[in-house]
Amino acid sequence: MSYSTVIVDQRNHVGFITLNRPEQFNTFSSEMATELNQALVQLDNEKDVRVIIVKGAGKAFSTGIDLSEFSGKSLKQYREWVGLMEQMSHVIAYMKKPIIASVHGFAVANGAGLVAACDLAVVAEGTKIGATAINVGLFCMGPAVPMSRSLGKKRCLEMLLTGDMIDAEDAERWGLVNKVVPADKLEEETMSLANKLAEKSPLALQMGKQSFYGMSDMEFGKALEYSNETFAALCVTEDAKEGVDAFLNKRKPIWKEK
Repeated sequence: MSYSTVIVDQRNHVGFITLNRPEQFNTFSSEMATELNQALVQLDNEKDVRVIIVKGAGKAFSTGIDLSEFSGKSLKQYREWVGLMEQMSHVIAYMKKPIIASVHGFAVANGAGLVAACDLAVVAEGTKIGATAINVGLFCMGPAVPMSRSLGKKRCLEMLLTGDMIDAEDAERWGLVNKVVPADKLEEETMSLANKLAEKSPLALQMGKQSFYGMSDMEFGKALEYSNETFAALCVTEDAKEGVDAFLNKRKPIWKEK
């Protein structure tokens, strides 16, 4: 598939999506929002891809929604426009494969939402992250949804209500990202994490991720029941049997994805 605003690539078992509007600091146009969702689904359906990395070209990961598209819409058009901008959170949550955000420069507003929506995030030192829509009379309502799943209530509201930027170290300390690394090591460290995941059973990763998101909004007992049923389904797969046998016999497993 051909894209204008994202670059899709694959290296061994790792897929890459690069937000590619560097002169606009990778702000979300309608076209880029659409293409990001299409690229995510494309790589999720690519048999050889086990892990997906999302990164940004140029000086920033993403600085939010392209406000040149803001004016002159009806209420119905605004609903459709905002829905498109936030569809990535739905797509990522329903995808089978783990998504890692590789973040540098700035991750602002919808860019911060994308970082929060990704399953994992590796961030370069010096990166600034903020839910800044409040500063222009708007509010990061869409990004608040994945952010609230990573941050505690007060930290999340602090970011949303003040619009202040936080640095990478605070983002790690608050639980918004997994790891902060030197800027010149960002690609290496992200690939190290991706390769670590790619060595695991693809089937276990996929069923595990789906179980995690599936149970996240359930009542406690139902969440346990759902998770236990999914675990039982995993136990009868060939990969589960292979993994246990390899562990017991001290050898490297050979995954069949069955």
